[in-house]
Amino acid sequence: MEPPGLDSDGSLETAERIILRWDSTASEETRGKMIFQSDRDEVDRFLRAVDEIQRSVSSLSFSSPPSSVDDQEVKANSALQIAMARLEEEFRSILLSQTSAFEPDSLFLESSSSSSVSLIAETGEEDCEGDPEEEDSGSGSGSSRLTRSRRSSYRSASSIREMDLLPPEAASDLRSIVQRMVAAGYSRECIQAYGSVRKSAVETIFKQLGIVKISIGDVQRLEWEVIEGKIRKWIRAAKVCVRVVFSSEKRLCSQLFDAAAMDESCFVETVKTSAQRLFTFPEAISISRRSPEKLFKILDLHDAMDDMMSDIEAIFDADSSVHVQAGEIQTRLAEAARGILSEFENAVLREPSVVPVPGGTIHPLTRYVMNYISLISDYKQTLNDLIVSDPSTGSDPNAPVMDFAELEGKSPLALHLIWLIMVLHYNLEEKSHHYRDASLAHIFIMNNIHYIVQKVKGSPELREMIGDHYLRKLTGIFRHAATNYQRSTWVRVLNSLRDEGLHVTGSFSSGVSRSALRERFKAFNAMFEDVHRSQSTWSVPDAQLREELRISLSEHLIPAYRSFLGRFRGHIESGRHPENYLKYSVEDIERIVLDFFEGYAHPPNVRRR
Repeated sequence: MEPPGLDSDGSLETAERIILRWDSTASEETRGKMIFQSDRDEVDRFLRAVDEIQRSVSSLSFSSPPSSVDDQEVKANSALQIAMARLEEEFRSILLSQTSAFEPDSLFLESSSSSSVSLIAETGEEDCEGDPEEEDSGSGSGSSRLTRSRRSSYRSASSIREMDLLPPEAASDLRSIVQRMVAAGYSRECIQAYGSVRKSAVETIFKQLGIVKISIGDVQRLEWEVIEGKIRKWIRAAKVCVRVVFSSEKRLCSQLFDAAAMDESCFVETVKTSAQRLFTFPEAISISRRSPEKLFKILDLHDAMDDMMSDIEAIFDADSSVHVQAGEIQTRLAEAARGILSEFENAVLREPSVVPVPGGTIHPLTRYVMNYISLISDYKQTLNDLIVSDPSTGSDPNAPVMDFAELEGKSPLALHLIWLIMVLHYNLEEKSHHYRDASLAHIFIMNNIHYIVQKVKGSPELREMIGDHYLRKLTGIFRHAATNYQRSTWVRVLNSLRDEGLHVTGSFSSGVSRSALRERFKAFNAMFEDVHRSQSTWSVPDAQLREELRISLSEHLIPAYRSFLGRFRGHIESGRHPENYLKYSVEDIERIVLDFFEGYAHPPNVRRR
């Protein structure tokens, strides 16, 4: 509040008396009392007195020669020093007593579709991010679909929300103090007083928001599961710190200090320490040891930093340490994400496990990689910006070869995903060689490539990036594996149902050799029982694929057995002990086939009528 001009009684002596009356070092009466907590008339009198003293000092300094200092000038300067000390004390008092209290629970920001932004309480710590190791329900639809809705909180429009940190009357009083301290040459003391009070206030707010002092080393020594939870909380708190706390502090400095250089200096002095503390956490993450499970939280941090950069640019000068630090952290997070993806590709190619999974089912590596790729596709927008180079396929003769010409037009990110699937397939082929049974090796490849295909089909984003051309190629691979399985298992069984070698001719008779026929039925029974015993413990997890495989083998086996049984049943039934050879009816075979690929721990007994 600006006081009116001095009246006719506003002499220098009167001004000195008013100022000396409020000298807390000399007056017991005024010690501990604040002028600005008195009535407004007293405030106005004191400010008019300060103005009179300042005019007098300026006038005396201008009119007196340098060597001449009279008593009047000494008294005026002394009164001015006392006035400035009192104004600094009043300045601190107003800042401490009038600052509006923050309510942390009401400050968490959510952006809306419109440009208006509100402050709401964000409740709950739910994390919808899918774990690459968690299996999804269904046949490859993907368990990470919720990730998209979760990530929406990390990307929002610029949403600076400036709050009034002081009531308007208090801001007006502070401004009147600032103007007089600056005019008297006490700007440094004023800025220091402001900075010391507001710096403490900002640090208190940060503690309420969960931003505490922690070193890079302390962060890196934490377990990753702990860090994941802290990242979620940090992102929420950081948006409040930047968009509410820093912006409001910037606004208050602009309200109180006229000169741009002064209000920037005041602002930086206030928030620099807290800003460094805020960005220590993402900086520690950006330079920590890389591992696959860190990728998605690092991308969340990168998205949050990217989301806030326009606000940081609006609040801090481009050459400020805070602006520079934030930009460097964002760059390092991007580098970390690119590095993790590259290292993950190499890890998948060289994953060393050699113990075959029981029953030829889906390998844990396949589940992990495909769930990981599905999560990557959820971050398509971010990664398309970050991944700008093609995958490094290298010159390793033991690695697959990628035909870039065949995939022309694909984005670098899409090529990386296809390369991941290629190295996964390559590794799976290597693992299939550890099965002693070639038929089971084919089942293993069929299951795993089918799983890959279903995961791609289940994600619109992933399918768009992989493309139908490569998807058809993968489909051909698992169908070829299914065909190879049938050939390696059933050709020998079906050969036992052929006529060759059963007919005999001679000088006295011709017809069917009953002994050869008995041996043929015995061979079929033994082979079929052996296949049932082993393949009922094999697993085809996808119900549709399992049914298709049973139908396919039945289409070959059942007609052949029905025909063979119809042609030669009579020859066996007319002989001795036909039950030893005619063990299965066609209906028995049809029922027994239903046991195949169920993944039984122990083979069930053969079911016959």
